[in-house]
Amino acid sequence: MDAESTALVPPPGCPAHGTGARIPLYGPEFAADPHAYYDYMRQFGATTPVEIAPGVDATLVTDYSAALQMLQDPSSFRKDSRRWRDLKEGNVPADSPVLPLLAYKPSCMFVDGVEHLRLRQAVTDSLAKVDSRRLTQRTQQISDYLIAQFSSRGAADLCGEYAKQLPLFVFTELFGCPADIGDRVLFGISGMFDGVNAGKAAEVLFQATADLVALKRTKPGEDVTSWLMQHEAGLSDEEMVYQLALVLGAGAEPLRSLLGNTLHRLLTHDQYAHKGGLISDALDDTLWGNPPLTNYLPHYAAADMEFAGTKLQAGDLVMVSIAAANNDRVLAAARQSGSNRAHLAFSAGPHACPSKEPARHITVTAIENLLNQLPDIELAVPSDSLTWRPGPFSRSLTALPTRFTPVQDVRRPTASQPRPESAAREEFVAPSRKPERGGLWSSFLSWLAK
Repeated sequence: MDAESTALVPPPGCPAHGTGARIPLYGPEFAADPHAYYDYMRQFGATTPVEIAPGVDATLVTDYSAALQMLQDPSSFRKDSRRWRDLKEGNVPADSPVLPLLAYKPSCMFVDGVEHLRLRQAVTDSLAKVDSRRLTQRTQQISDYLIAQFSSRGAADLCGEYAKQLPLFVFTELFGCPADIGDRVLFGISGMFDGVNAGKAAEVLFQATADLVALKRTKPGEDVTSWLMQHEAGLSDEEMVYQLALVLGAGAEPLRSLLGNTLHRLLTHDQYAHKGGLISDALDDTLWGNPPLTNYLPHYAAADMEFAGTKLQAGDLVMVSIAAANNDRVLAAARQSGSNRAHLAFSAGPHACPSKEPARHITVTAIENLLNQLPDIELAVPSDSLTWRPGPFSRSLTALPTRFTPVQDVRRPTASQPRPESAAREEFVAPSRKPERGGLWSSFLSWLAK
């Protein structure tokens, strides 16, 4: 559900009649209609007690002004999850699926002050070295490869076969991952965010980034990993491992949801599906109404305090509902302006997302390429039959089934034949071969070399 709901009755699973139960941010009911939950929460003020997973409590900020205040006040709200009171007191289940994304790691996401500035500067400076032309070229090549896997069928699940894979491929390439490490990076990130054996998936990801660090220490290249390693901040191997895991995961997974959610808007809203609305406008509408990260941005109260009418104890977990804050009624005028980007989809304050512009660039490039190749693509099922992935942090569909005219005889441009400004469908060759041994990244590298 993208639009605001006006219902003020408790949604399924919410507390009613003064029971005092925390509102659960997981399960199929929440996934099906989160905005009904947010509307109900607003009756309690700027914050609401919630449960982000069984046995894991948090305070959720749903008011835009309060969220901005918290994000811009690092002295009162810290990022170091070693302060997390419930975790220190043993109240968080050790096997909780949300723990891998909240537990402390020596990365810029989980530190404050001078240490945060040092690590973040290394990340932002390294990402700034990525050439936009290279980013466009690689995004288009990866897009071509993924489309080639389903273009002759006349049908595809744009979530599983496109939106999920493209961001992982782009980031894996930009960070200089060889085939075997890239396969493990893709596996680890997907497992952590899907919450399926998340602990094991995290181990795979961290071991893969450790192997990448070891490789780049001896064989540096023109990639983000090498630039991060060479930065004047002088990151240790351990800091390198967790910075890489953070940027790969925090970059690829939300981008997966942003790409899928924007495609969903383009295919289901009349403004875009039938009236030729711009992709960039659809992207902004998605960032406002259906952002990829819905409830996250974890912070911890630095001391006992009262915040937005709520009493907090030192170490309480406080999170921002980006989706609820973006749909705050006080922002209605800003949202209607179209070009306004005051939303919190990329956070705000000292921990705001450092890769906002690359994320926008990749999303627009990937969607433009897809629509150029398959211009008559449309939703293959009724829009109200689509289902959303359950979970407290992100918002994305389980599948986005589509249909289109099959592409049989197409050619992919070579390096000496640049892509035309307005590409026709006949641009690349869908390879006719048996799948390569190995994982997804290995298959792409083999395809690219042909």
